[in-house]
Amino acid sequence: MTSEQQAIEVHEATEVDDALMAAMARLIPQLSNSNPPPDGDALEAIVSSDSSVLLLAVDPAVPGEKAILGAMTLVLFRIPTGLRAWIEDVVVDEAARGHGVGETLNRAAIEWARGAGATTVDLTSRPSREAANRLYRRLGFQERATNVYRLDL
Repeated sequence: MTSEQQAIEVHEATEVDDALMAAMARLIPQLSNSNPPPDGDALEAIVSSDSSVLLLAVDPAVPGEKAILGAMTLVLFRIPTGLRAWIEDVVVDEAARGHGVGETLNRAAIEWARGAGATTVDLTSRPSREAANRLYRRLGFQERATNVYRLDL
């Protein structure tokens, strides 16, 4: 772990405040240009959900919403074969990329899932996200031979 990674803390978002709203308004457009940032009601639903955890990478030396360097959602769900975990919407601020923020977030999510009793952690990543894919392989994720299907509703 680098000294930059040691400075980064990962916190669960447990309340919606101005800093979280501003951070999501800044981060989500960096993740997706087809989906708007969540509004206050949507964020409240996320942080109060029993099945998902919004994890924030925070630089404690930076004040306000700029302290939030990245975010991800860890979804936990029970199926007949066990408790599973899924990582979604991983985003690191462009200015913080390449400094271990994504790795720190992913390691925290993996430990959170392990602590909850999940038997696997899954995620998807577009092939064009080369740095992210290298990170996932380095963390031990293995590409699965499967088809991912989506039905737009």
